[in-house]
Amino acid sequence: MERRFVTVEKGLGPQGRIAVVRFDRGDDINALSGQAMRELRDVTRDFEDDLETSVVILTGSAKAFSAGFDLKDPEGRQRDALPIGERIHRQRLGPRMCRAWQDLDQVTIAAIEGHCIGGGAALVVSLDFRFCGKSAHFRIPEVELGMNMSWGSIPRMLALMGPARTKQAVILASDRIGAAEALDWRLVEKVVDDGQALAASMAFAERIAMQPPIPVRMSKASVNRLAHALDDLAAHMDADQNVLTGLTEDYREGTSAFREKRKPVFKGR
Repeated sequence: MERRFVTVEKGLGPQGRIAVVRFDRGDDINALSGQAMRELRDVTRDFEDDLETSVVILTGSAKAFSAGFDLKDPEGRQRDALPIGERIHRQRLGPRMCRAWQDLDQVTIAAIEGHCIGGGAALVVSLDFRFCGKSAHFRIPEVELGMNMSWGSIPRMLALMGPARTKQAVILASDRIGAAEALDWRLVEKVVDDGQALAASMAFAERIAMQPPIPVRMSKASVNRLAHALDDLAAHMDADQNVLTGLTEDYREGTSAFREKRKPVFKGR
């Protein structure tokens, strides 16, 4: 598949052990269309047999990491007219993208500038570390759109922030989580000056790249297996729940209100 939105640069840093993956649609919105998600999923295969790269940094554009799922994407909007089985199959693209990043052997770092919303937040919590600019902000809008938060992100957020903050972030869907708040909540590891998230990530990556690669990979694998041991129990019905909530009147109201730029009125049906 030809890549339109994702580029890869390898051989950076000490002994060429750092790679940078950049997701940039060129519009400072960086929404996750079907094409974009497939590219972000498939780019991880560039590292499957790569024993030279120790650290992979994922970044967006200079003004935005990602606005989340692209509600205007024609491919995405077709889902509502598809049979249930095909809708569930298509809904698994996002979770598979996130899981592909979590399963990388290399240490992964998200360098975040600007907004990181919905699916963008789901993607960055799949990585090992998150650095952001001080004007960056996060938001998890799915509930306000009438759907569940999926893509396997709730167990990952729970591991980072604990149960109360995860509930707050997901349920109070219209609330922005600023960079300072994200640091306090442990959603990110470091806040830096705007425009410096990638440089700070690179400096951190260089420290990792100077460590012996084999025990670094082993250490990551051990921590992840323990931290995510129960993730499948919590998230195995994500796609089914997303399709189920997509059949509700509240989903139609939530997405209509988003497009019409008004507050939704939910009725629980």
